[in-house]
Amino acid sequence: METNQKQRVTFSKNIGFRKELNRRVDEYFTVNNIRKKDNPAMYFKTAIIFSWIIGAWAFVIFVPAPMLIKALGCVVLGLGIAACGMSVGHDANHGAYSYNSTVNKAIGLTYDFIGVSNFIWRFRHNVLHHNYTNLKDYDAEIRGDGVVRMSPNNEHKPHQRFQHLFIWFIYLIIPFYWYLNEFKLIIFQESLLGHKIPQLKVTDLIAFWGMRFLSLCFFIGIPLLLGYGPLQIFIGLSIAYMSYGLVACEIFMLAHVLEGLEFPEPDPKSNTIEDEWAVFQLKTTADFAPHNPILNWYVGGLNYQAIHHLFPQICHIHYPKIAPIVAEVAKEFGVNYQVYPTFSSAFASNYRWLKLMGNPEVKREVSLG
Repeated sequence: METNQKQRVTFSKNIGFRKELNRRVDEYFTVNNIRKKDNPAMYFKTAIIFSWIIGAWAFVIFVPAPMLIKALGCVVLGLGIAACGMSVGHDANHGAYSYNSTVNKAIGLTYDFIGVSNFIWRFRHNVLHHNYTNLKDYDAEIRGDGVVRMSPNNEHKPHQRFQHLFIWFIYLIIPFYWYLNEFKLIIFQESLLGHKIPQLKVTDLIAFWGMRFLSLCFFIGIPLLLGYGPLQIFIGLSIAYMSYGLVACEIFMLAHVLEGLEFPEPDPKSNTIEDEWAVFQLKTTADFAPHNPILNWYVGGLNYQAIHHLFPQICHIHYPKIAPIVAEVAKEFGVNYQVYPTFSSAFASNYRWLKLMGNPEVKREVSLG
C-alpha cells in the first residue's frame, strides 16, 4: 500500500543513523541465534489472550451471575479485546507475527473480528501514520476530526479549551466511530486526508463483510438465541467496547501526543523534512514505562513505541532487548531518544499537552519557543 505519489514527503538527510542501527540490531539477532518472528513466546501469548476473550465472553453469556457481576465481566472482555488489538492483531498486520504471510493475514483478521477493518487500518496506520508520524495532512491518527486538537499545526476550535477533560468520553465512543466510519470508507472508497485508499480486492471485501458477520453472530446472535434481550446486549457490548476504547486510545496518546515530541511541517516548496527518517521517528515518538513488565506484556510492547516505529516488522516481544541498542546508537549519533520512566509520568505529560493544545495561541508560542 502506498499513498498518493504527488503528496509524498521525502526526508532529505542521511547521517547513517538508520544504517548503523539496523546493522547492530541484525547483529543482535544473529549472534544470539534468535528469530525476529515466529517465536513460541508469541504463540503462547496469543493463546492466553484468545482464551481470555473466549473465557470472559462465556462467563458473561453462560454463568448465572448478578447483572453487576456480568457488567464487570464485560469490562474484562473489553480489556481482552484491547489486548488482542494491541498485541496480536497489531503484530500480524505489521507482518511482525510470522515469516509466513498467510499466517500474518489470518491472525490479522482478528482486527476485523473485533470491529476494525485490517485493510483500512493497514493503510491508515502502516502507511500514513508510520511513514509520516505527527505530520498534519498525512498522519490520520492525529487529525482529531476537529473534536480534539493534538498538534499545534491543527486549527483551534473553541470547545477544545476543555479537551483535556472531555477526551475521556471521546475515548469511550471511538470504537463505535471506527466501526461505523469504516463502512462508509469501504462502500464509497473515500480518501483519508486526501490520500486515496487503495482499491480493495475481492478477498479484502470477503474478509471485511465475512468477519463482521461472524462477529455479529458471536457478540449479538448467540446471546439473542440464548434469551438475552436487545437492551441487555447493547449495554453489555457498550461496556466491553468502551473499556477497549479507553485503554487503546490512551496508550496511543502516550506514544505521540506528549511534551517534548515534535510535530514537524515539511518545507512548503520541496515537501521535504530536513531529517533522516529514523531520526524523524525518534523526534515524534517516545517510549514509556520500559521497566514495567506487566504493562509491556499487556500493551504488546506499545510502551516501546519508538522501537516499534523503527522496527515495525520485528515481533514486539524483542523490544526490551532492542531498546538498549537504540539508546546506544542514538547517543553516538547525538540523537535524542525520549523515554518517560513511568506510566504516570507519560500520562501527566499527555494531560498537560492536551491542555496546552486547548490554548488558541499555542502555535505561535511553540514556534517562538
